[in-house]
Amino acid sequence: MCGIVGYTGHRDAYSIVINGLKRLEYRGYDSAGIVLEGQNNHFELKKTKGKVSDLEDISKDFKNTSHLGMGHTRWATHGVPSDENSHPHISNNGKIAIVHNGIIENYDTVKKMLVAKDFTFKSETDTEVLVNLIQYFMDQDSELAFPEAVRYALNEVYGAYAITVMHEDYPQTLVVGRLGSPLAIGMGDNEYFIASDASPFVEYTKEAVYLEEGHMAVVSLDKGVQIHTIEDNSKVDTKIQELKLNLEQIEKGGYEHFMLKEIFEQPKSIMDTMRGRVLVNEGIIKMAGIWDHLERINKANRIIIIACGTSWHAGLIGEYLIEEFARIPVEVEYASEFRYRNPIITDKDIVIAISQSGETADTMAAIKMAKEKGAFIYGICNVVDSSIARYSDAGSYTHAGPEIGVASTKAFTAQLTILSLIALKLGKHSGNLGNQDFMRLISELESLPKKVEEVLSETNEYIKTIAHDFENATNFLYLGRGYNFPAALEGALKLKEISYIHAEGYPAAEMKHGPIALIDENMPIVIIAPKNKYYDKVVSNVQEIKARKGKVLAVVTKGDTQVASMADYVIRIPETPECFSPIIASVPLQLLSYYIAIYRGANVDQPRNLAKSVTVE
Repeated sequence: MCGIVGYTGHRDAYSIVINGLKRLEYRGYDSAGIVLEGQNNHFELKKTKGKVSDLEDISKDFKNTSHLGMGHTRWATHGVPSDENSHPHISNNGKIAIVHNGIIENYDTVKKMLVAKDFTFKSETDTEVLVNLIQYFMDQDSELAFPEAVRYALNEVYGAYAITVMHEDYPQTLVVGRLGSPLAIGMGDNEYFIASDASPFVEYTKEAVYLEEGHMAVVSLDKGVQIHTIEDNSKVDTKIQELKLNLEQIEKGGYEHFMLKEIFEQPKSIMDTMRGRVLVNEGIIKMAGIWDHLERINKANRIIIIACGTSWHAGLIGEYLIEEFARIPVEVEYASEFRYRNPIITDKDIVIAISQSGETADTMAAIKMAKEKGAFIYGICNVVDSSIARYSDAGSYTHAGPEIGVASTKAFTAQLTILSLIALKLGKHSGNLGNQDFMRLISELESLPKKVEEVLSETNEYIKTIAHDFENATNFLYLGRGYNFPAALEGALKLKEISYIHAEGYPAAEMKHGPIALIDENMPIVIIAPKNKYYDKVVSNVQEIKARKGKVLAVVTKGDTQVASMADYVIRIPETPECFSPIIASVPLQLLSYYIAIYRGANVDQPRNLAKSVTVE
């Protein structure tokens, strides 16, 4: 959840670290800190509760002459956001500094041991325990080298972590390690960058090493990057990868917020996700991850989709798609619940793991458990070489591009695009989807980017205007049927995430089983009502709402007159097959959430208490 940046080389370390933290602030923004190698190798430390801009304000007196440093932007786990709990943390003897992303689960036991050895603590964090454990091992053996002490300490703790550590007696050296949280090493010309992802160093180098699970590295100017296993110190070959990320992708490009930019990037991200996969003229869908394992997938007893948050909503729509076209039973599970309930899994099961970042801790733990029981793991991720991508037996990247806004938008529609491709390919191969229907559907799929572009150009200004009418609402109800029930869940989640208005998504048919009691003249109800086989039922739902004076905002197909005549607000979307309608219908709901949040004065890119990549449980 937190963001880590480190640097050693010939440049000004302060500028590298501060600017890197700004790019990683989507990972956590309740506090921030920086430590530099100062005069005579002594640390210069600044940290504060608040955002990276607050850190920048208090660290302007740094001389900017250091060439070694590291920083951290925090999403609080152990200890409230405060100056004391901010990273970096310093050991009792003042010689070791650490930044940490993750949770040390046995920190309390270790802390009690250290307190008994006369160690003292200034914070409530598990991280301060770890840095003092490193000091403890060095105190016990004066011959023990600093990197080895880090390794000893990591072997004594369990949980999840990505760490970067400095020692005053080891100039121009950073020691890093990871277990369950991502960490990348940028390989420059006699300079090295450390970061939670590649965005802080993309303009300096196109080469990176992604640290593997259970590995650590000593990064120094004199010896370069030396990677070893944490468990037994076995040497590991350095695998350098070329970065596909570019600076333009992680900048706002003239938009006020990343979220708005990413909403408007969806025509491109959907097209990029289909590029090279949908070949309408040839009548095929090319997906190597599916093709190479087609028989095993089609003969599966069931498919289990595992995800969290927005990705879980995508998984629900994936269930509808796969069951309709491939006729394989599908279950959709919250990863955080699945991993703890001793589920029945066999080698006849296929597990599809969906994660934008590919680092979601609960999803990663769930697929590890499933793989141990013999299941075949298929990963759907947006980040190349992420943990879930590497751990999966096969998979597909969404190619949505970097998503910086905490509330997922383009990643969601890209995930739906991939799930649509999988369902159609499986259905065609199994014979459950006839060639005529297959050709019609892939042609419709190919048209989605233009339809999303149409929605954006035709509804943006209208939604911007009507959002004013909802800025003071305290509750929302989102309703949908069939494929659009999960779209209603996702619409409600977006509103909750960024505007802090309570919202619930429901199947429209379930309204009479409870939520109808909430409806009055102050309750806005968003109903997704495209022309499909459920249309007459939805008309009845709207009539029931209007009979109770509810305010209806309807998302309807262009040309609709019946629901449009009853609704207080109408958003019109292009006609599309029901199975793809959530992709189209979700876009105006994203805009609605965005503009309501803006009018309420919320920080849409950094909503309170949230972080982009949930790498802790």
